[in-house]
Amino acid sequence: MRLPHVTCASPACYNIDQEARMDQVHSAVSRLVRFGIGGPVGSGKSHLLLRLCQRLGGEHSIVAITNDIYSREDERFLIRAGALAAGRILGVETGGCPHAAIRDDISVNADALARLQDRFGDARVAFIESGGDNLAASFSPDLVDYQIYVIDVAQGGDIPRKGGLGISRSDLLVVNKVDLAPYVGVDLERMADDVRAARGDLPFVMTNLKDGSGVDVDKVAAWVVAALGAPRRVRPAWGAGGHHHRRAAGSR
Repeated sequence: MRLPHVTCASPACYNIDQEARMDQVHSAVSRLVRFGIGGPVGSGKSHLLLRLCQRLGGEHSIVAITNDIYSREDERFLIRAGALAAGRILGVETGGCPHAAIRDDISVNADALARLQDRFGDARVAFIESGGDNLAASFSPDLVDYQIYVIDVAQGGDIPRKGGLGISRSDLLVVNKVDLAPYVGVDLERMADDVRAARGDLPFVMTNLKDGSGVDVDKVAAWVVAALGAPRRVRPAWGAGGHHHRRAAGSR
């Protein structure tokens, strides 16, 4: 099933045509629980997607979408690493700012989701990796049910204090590359305290996704499994009051 491409005239637009289109999207992918993985360039989004597929692929039917601006490099990386069976990973070239394709005009990702759902009717879980972007990027609640945001220690210990929806309101925050802390002068305890101050009771995990061993990755995987068993919700927390996207009746 291919859905027609819709171009948004401005970053904030959401008109009647897009609203009708979202009903199509929700109908096409209603069986999928959709997890968005966002974060700055190089923070470890692709490695997180790889580790989740490795941990969960044996028990859950998974499909995945990667977003790059001018290439499908992340798709190729995941295929080479054997993250999922052939055909279950689909790369998208956004051709512009990555946040536009996950928030403002999501049609290219919605089309990819619908194609994967048609191809793999048993799929239950969809991971959508954003292209690398800044701290202001977030997913449209019409595209994903849960948002995982990835930052890394090498970007600086002050990153949690700089804010943004991903840091303060994502469903799960992953602070990656903790193994590099001694080399970049970051105090991990101070950074964790800053994350708690920014997020309150919302969960976060400190990880070394490059290595992929230990309980840190298991904690992220366990969080995803718990989300799969949770009741559907009307609107994710990061979508409230931010963008005027209506959720279709019966959607999460």
